[in-house]
Amino acid sequence: MSEINVQLLHRWSDTYIEAGCDEVGRGCLSGPVVAAAVILDDSFEQSLVNDSKKLTFKTRMDLDSYIKDNVKNYAIAELPPSFIDEHNILNASIHAMHRALDQLTIIPELILVDGNKFHPYNYIPHQCIIKGDSKMLSIAAASILAKNYRDQLMINLHEEHPEYGWDTNFGYATKKHQEALIKYGPTKYHRQSFRLKYD
Repeated sequence: MSEINVQLLHRWSDTYIEAGCDEVGRGCLSGPVVAAAVILDDSFEQSLVNDSKKLTFKTRMDLDSYIKDNVKNYAIAELPPSFIDEHNILNASIHAMHRALDQLTIIPELILVDGNKFHPYNYIPHQCIIKGDSKMLSIAAASILAKNYRDQLMINLHEEHPEYGWDTNFGYATKKHQEALIKYGPTKYHRQSFRLKYD
């Protein structure tokens, strides 16, 4: 799959300070949901920035420092499996985006959100964009930061529970992960509200 982007849009509006938001980990069986918010600098240019799902692990990691060093502002937030189990994954994903927005030191005037669901945040207008991470540069950058953060976290948790293969599946429902759940059962990092038993 090509890693050169089809020119993503730098701005949705001409006047507002925009924050692009995205989350990762919604479909995982284990680990937190992680969200990032990014406010681009007007001069930000990077032809490889794209939807994180379209990039290799190495390319994403190489872009991580560039994004952090060259955007105007960014923040990353996570919510644990216990929060997901209590509030459901959709609400947890949106709340994680709110948490990331809370940490920005620049207040956005427009929030750009990947997907079609969002809860109003601090009376700031928002725009939901389906497949926004492959359309808007700020959302794509947020998707990369969130995915890199979460992948590294799952690699670290793999040291504690190597039997689940989190260093390669990052908590998703691969065959190895499912077989380990059958053999060892869930850990405190698994989402109890998700389907964890496999026949």
